[in-house]
Amino acid sequence: RGLRGASLMARRRPELLCGAVAVGCALIFALKFTCSRAKDVIIPAKPPVSFFSSRSPVLDLFQGQLDYAEHVRRDSEVVLLFFYAPWCGQSIAARAEIEQAASQLSDQVLFVAVNCWWNQGKCRKQKHFFYFPVIHLYHRSFGPIEYRGPMSAVYIEKFVRRVMKPLLYISSQSELLDFLSNYEPGVLGYFEFSGSPQPPGYLTFFTAALHSLKKDYLGTVRFGVITNKHLAKLVSLVHSGSVYLHRHFNTSLIFPKEVMNFTAENIYKWASENQETLFRWLRPHGGKSLLLNNELKKGPALFLFIPFDPLAERHPLLDEITQVALEYNNCHRDQVVERLLQHLRRVEAPVFQSLAPEPLVPLPDARLVAVSPCCNTVVLPQGPAFSKTHNVCELCVNQTAGSTKPSSVSVPQCSFFDMAAALDSFYLKEQTFYHVASSTMECSNFLTSYSPFSYYTACCRTITRGTASFTGSEQDAFAPPAITFSSLEKSCEAATPSSIPHIEENRYRFPEVGLTGTTFTGLSCRTNKTLNIYLLDSNLFWLYAERLGAPSSAPVKEFATIVDVKEESHYILDPKQALMKFTLGTVGLLLA
Repeated sequence: RGLRGASLMARRRPELLCGAVAVGCALIFALKFTCSRAKDVIIPAKPPVSFFSSRSPVLDLFQGQLDYAEHVRRDSEVVLLFFYAPWCGQSIAARAEIEQAASQLSDQVLFVAVNCWWNQGKCRKQKHFFYFPVIHLYHRSFGPIEYRGPMSAVYIEKFVRRVMKPLLYISSQSELLDFLSNYEPGVLGYFEFSGSPQPPGYLTFFTAALHSLKKDYLGTVRFGVITNKHLAKLVSLVHSGSVYLHRHFNTSLIFPKEVMNFTAENIYKWASENQETLFRWLRPHGGKSLLLNNELKKGPALFLFIPFDPLAERHPLLDEITQVALEYNNCHRDQVVERLLQHLRRVEAPVFQSLAPEPLVPLPDARLVAVSPCCNTVVLPQGPAFSKTHNVCELCVNQTAGSTKPSSVSVPQCSFFDMAAALDSFYLKEQTFYHVASSTMECSNFLTSYSPFSYYTACCRTITRGTASFTGSEQDAFAPPAITFSSLEKSCEAATPSSIPHIEENRYRFPEVGLTGTTFTGLSCRTNKTLNIYLLDSNLFWLYAERLGAPSSAPVKEFATIVDVKEESHYILDPKQALMKFTLGTVGLLLA
């Protein structure tokens, strides 16, 4: 009926039909025009422009010419490819660092930058990077070796130089000692070049060094080559083509050719699985990371922030830290380790017949070795209620790792740092004796958690001027026999009352300043709080130091702190003290 009605209406009034058709055509035309205009809103990408200046030593392939980059790479020995996105803030920030590194190495290394973001370039079509910038290095046909370190010119240059010369050539005993005393694990290969320009196995060893850099951008494992048979014998290398892994405290190893195939991958795998590290460099990337959290789970951690120049030939502070780490872990007083310590101290020593490690002879259990305590007289400050008395204590340090007490007591020459640690802890607990005036002897044992000794003993009593001495029957098992205080009281009478306890040493007032082997060597094996040592470059990560308690306006960016998550403890070395072997050793004695 509707169609009939419309048809009837069209017959009677044809002008309505024409109007409806005209309105429909107008709507279709307007819709089509609108859709065509919407396409014009999408502006095509502008052609890329050069990312580096025309005067830059970096070859800039800003149109993403990946094929040309591959062509020039084949004609060069060492090539650095810098893949960037022109809009990326990290790429823009790294541009100046790449140019600075290229200005130093452009005569030896080809630096090529490739725009990997332009949608019409081959780089964008063939590469699928999840972040920018990306740095790849090639050493002839070997690569890519991705660099994932700090985007700093000095670090980039250092890594490129490692790729250029992955092997250190050692020609003298001094260079050999430099190599072995380094904090990084070292792999040495012995090859005789007299018979042929390229002895068997040399190219494989060279490739293993490059493979190490590919797997570990920090370059943790160092590779060296010995060509002198007399030097090779010092590390037990006799046959050309043999490989040696140096370890400071465990037995060093020779690559087992009879068990493993002599390939670059196997050499690196063998070295990385058996390496021994003194301490680790930490380089947080700045984003969300569990790096520090995972390391703190392993136990108490000593974090050292030092200004580090990776291009410097010598690192005196790093050598001192290495000395501390070697002494701290030298539990068996190994002869080779002692020789390396002498070399680090630049002390002339007789030439060893062999630097090869000897079988370790285990020392007696420290818990069964009774060592005489070191005792000192402590005069507490005068209180207002005891104007005519002095509270005097005998503070004795037990230097054993257990609780066995010696049957006979002597007064050895102990370190001042041991007593300083005990005194510091005793001062916090001395309230027990300070407010009690008693003629009887009171003794207490104090357990310590961070200490080179298990506990110390304090025996205190209140004496007046003229009191002669402690008697033998009143002494604790750790106290020295009958010590007279008459001479001590005369000096105390003239002194102004102080709020700080006064300490008198029984042997002499000022001990020899320095860390002796009896106090620090092998400390990691004499405590149940062994410290893991970590280094961070304060030039890059000072913000982390500030979060751990370092002053923000420190004149020298050096800082040391110990963090123990399990014990909820946090210790900070006084920022006014210079970071050196002496103070680091003190930290180890007092806290580790």
